[in-house]
Amino acid sequence: IEVKGHVIQLFRKQTRFMPATVIHLFHAFSGLALAAFNFGSQLYHSAVCILVQFLMLRLMGRTVTTVLCSFTFQMIYLLAGYYYTATEEYDIKWTMPHCVLTLKLVGLSFDYYDGGQEPSQLSSEQKKAALPSVPSLLEVYGFSYFYGGFLVGPQFTLRSYQKLVAGELTDCPGEPPNSVIPAMKRFALGFLCLVIYAIFSPYYPDSYYLTDEYEAQPFWYRCVFILLWAKVILYKYVSCWVIAEGVCILTGLGYNGVVDGKAQWDACANMKVWLFETTPLFGGTISSFNINTNAWAARNVFKRLKFLGNKTLSHVATLFFLTIWHGLHSGYILCFSMEFFIITVERQALALVRDSPLLSKLANSPLYPLIYVVQQFFHWLFMGYPLVAFCLFTYDKWLKVYSSIYFCGHAFFLVAFLIMPYLRKALVPRKERSQIKQD
Repeated sequence: IEVKGHVIQLFRKQTRFMPATVIHLFHAFSGLALAAFNFGSQLYHSAVCILVQFLMLRLMGRTVTTVLCSFTFQMIYLLAGYYYTATEEYDIKWTMPHCVLTLKLVGLSFDYYDGGQEPSQLSSEQKKAALPSVPSLLEVYGFSYFYGGFLVGPQFTLRSYQKLVAGELTDCPGEPPNSVIPAMKRFALGFLCLVIYAIFSPYYPDSYYLTDEYEAQPFWYRCVFILLWAKVILYKYVSCWVIAEGVCILTGLGYNGVVDGKAQWDACANMKVWLFETTPLFGGTISSFNINTNAWAARNVFKRLKFLGNKTLSHVATLFFLTIWHGLHSGYILCFSMEFFIITVERQALALVRDSPLLSKLANSPLYPLIYVVQQFFHWLFMGYPLVAFCLFTYDKWLKVYSSIYFCGHAFFLVAFLIMPYLRKALVPRKERSQIKQD
């Protein structure tokens, strides 16, 4: 009886193991097929980096050295890829999915390291992602090449992937998830965004900025073109991310528990489309855009720099990391530095409105719809402003465009930053200023 019990137990372990093995193989080969179809023999770049990452985990253990070596190797490999393949155009090449993979592999080293720490030393999200044991090579390849996130994301942890393979990410325990309808809704929304981009992008090409025709247009026309161009160009990213999210929802990876008796499917949400379309704030747009990458950077860069003791310094370091992660072009540096400056000024402006009785009253008055329209105009004009550098890449191109509009974005936010203390002094009563300072 005892021998029979051991045999049955062994059989159950094997039957649980075999389906997971098949799933890992399927995910690995599907990702390899996508890489081969799009990039041919260059798929070896991803395969090599995944293998090296696995060997680091196996041979170096749960150490800070593992994390540092992983970060250094993966980023140097990515940056070398950027250096040797970079052109002055937006190219679809192997470095595009590889930048997504780089975050996955670096995040994997952090999660493996966290799995060896005392739970009391970890945050709630670190506990959720921490790995209790070293993953197998096949598991790492399946995680890395999972077809729902290999090409454009979203980012997710190996723990989430393990739960997916184990069949735990479902609203019906023991059954496949009822995710077809929510997945198709995201697909339909993504397809709509793709249609909008396909229809309007020919009217707002990046190349138009460099023509004599654009330079000959009135100043107001050049600014409005930037506004409309920014709205259209971002649908390229929105459509890809929302459709990829639909894939993740369909498989169950998007399952995020039950709230008020209703299953949530937003675990892999990379876009909050309604917030993206309606927010009049730069911070709101950033919060609604490329959510999982921003969350990855917050969890694995910003919060891990807590030892610096300065949030601003941690914020700058995080933006610098995102800058070089995107590429080596000067346009990325200008874009993210401008983003930091804009967000800083906006936070000061929001604090001013909150603390000033006059501005607070005006913001809650019947005039707000008009204020909202004006705010949206400036919001999208100056959201498109740093995107010009992001999309044109090189110094000679974005400098020509900014010169043609007299560096209005830089001038506007510099003036706003300089006069903000005087506005606060004029619009916030002294008593409230003293109370705010004490708080």
